Amino acid sequence: MALGAAAPRGLAATHFAALAETSAVDSLSADLVIIGGGLGGCAAALAACAHGLRVIMTEETDWIGGQLTAQGVPPDENRWIETIGGTASYLALRARVRDHYLRHPALSARARANARLNPGNGWVSRLCAEPQVWLSAIEATLAPHVTSGRLVVLRETRAVAADVEHDTVRAMRVRRADGRHIVLEAPYFADATELGELLPLCGAEHVAGAESRGMTGEPHAPLDAQPDNQQSFTMVFAMEHRAGEHHTIDRPAAYARWRSEMITIDGTAWPLLSFDEPANKRIGFDPVARTGYWSYRRIIDRTLFAPGTYASDVTLVNWWQNDYSVGPLVGVSEAEASAHVAAAGALSHCLLYWLQTEAPRPDGGVGWPGLRLRPDVLGTAHGLAKSPYVRESRRLVTRTIVREQDVLTALLPPGTQTTAFADSVGIGHYAMDLHRTTRGDTGGYGETVPFQIPLGALVPVRLRNLLPACKNLGVTHLTNGCYRLHPIEWNVGEAVGHLVAQALGTKRPPAGIHERSAQMHTLQRTLEQAGVRLAWPLPLPRS
Repeated sequence: MALGAAAPRGLAATHFAALAETSAVDSLSADLVIIGGGLGGCAAALAACAHGLRVIMTEETDWIGGQLTAQGVPPDENRWIETIGGTASYLALRARVRDHYLRHPALSARARANARLNPGNGWVSRLCAEPQVWLSAIEATLAPHVTSGRLVVLRETRAVAADVEHDTVRAMRVRRADGRHIVLEAPYFADATELGELLPLCGAEHVAGAESRGMTGEPHAPLDAQPDNQQSFTMVFAMEHRAGEHHTIDRPAAYARWRSEMITIDGTAWPLLSFDEPANKRIGFDPVARTGYWSYRRIIDRTLFAPGTYASDVTLVNWWQNDYSVGPLVGVSEAEASAHVAAAGALSHCLLYWLQTEAPRPDGGVGWPGLRLRPDVLGTAHGLAKSPYVRESRRLVTRTIVREQDVLTALLPPGTQTTAFADSVGIGHYAMDLHRTTRGDTGGYGETVPFQIPLGALVPVRLRNLLPACKNLGVTHLTNGCYRLHPIEWNVGEAVGHLVAQALGTKRPPAGIHERSAQMHTLQRTLEQAGVRLAWPLPLPRS
């Protein structure tokens, strides 16, 4: 859909009514219904419940926490994350995870003395930890609101239809794992799904893939819109290494296909299942020396604990070799999307098999048969994460669309240190990093200045009571590359929770709050009091 184009109306309500004729339906009501239990959904629930609101949050899997848990991805964060780079509630979540390990009885005295302990010593993040520890921390954070009855979490539940009247979402219909349908009613709804699934259900104006240069004015945008041009996604897996043992899996049926797959990077084709590409060759992989990609997303460093506590390090595999870019998840049928997810899972199993049998070793041999899949780490039988790690979603058309010229250092006036949005509801920082896309685009587009999250990027152009709480805010295909990370998604959700509380308290919709400076300033004061930083301090600290 073109930026700003009007969405068809009435379709969502028709679908909703049709289901009513075929299902016995229960109903629940709340002040806020959040569809999606990832980081943004959990943060929105936490903030809304802190104001005393009644919240219902759904989650498609049996694990809340999204990127950190069901997708198995340690947090990609900014270099100030230990001090000022996240909201107070996000930093408290990190502290809870770190404290879990600091209280571990087998942790070495030296590790215990490190106030910034990194349990995995992975170099992608300052806090690489096990997904189930993150899950426990998130559940403990929300527990007071669950036990009080303010928060109801419906796991293994997916939205299937919306009841929309004019510009207002009246209800969502969700389906439980047992096939039972429930109608969820509320004055406000938040889309915290990984793919922005509520946007088409509600007929909301939205975009997918790459916008045209004419739509956004972005120098790096293509001349024509490419809705099918979306970032790759990844089926993450966990593994350990048992030297001298043999844990080689059966040769996957798709191995010949993926072993012959070539990927073009900067004009040169490289085998997908290899370390031949120069940057990856420099990184390397050695589970015995515990270097290179082995330590990249490592979540347990066994040397931090008493000998024998862990038989091996544990590492998560989310590398360029198992980025799946053959087809998108948005804009295709459910059957096609499921087929792509299955193929991505096959690719990850093929990568493991290649590492076990063909990967070059420093001694001149090939293969590491001691590599062992760890399905228990991710809570699945197949050894892969419960959900694909999604990097790009449908995006709501909002009052403000953050474009690359707003954040990319090279496109800003010399000396610009941060962005300046007067309606800021939070901060974030990450390079404008896009993984290989379905059209073969590769690489990052450069450094960004530390930026802000404008409220205008959370307020739809038309719908009065639907808000984005994940990667579906008002950004572009390009700027999604820097707004999609863990602490930013949490901040977006947290801002939405506070925004809904003010909207209900003042009886003004989010658009009304955004339009009135006094209302805007009230929201910003509330956010600051809750520990949400609205601007980066200048001069910026070193870390």
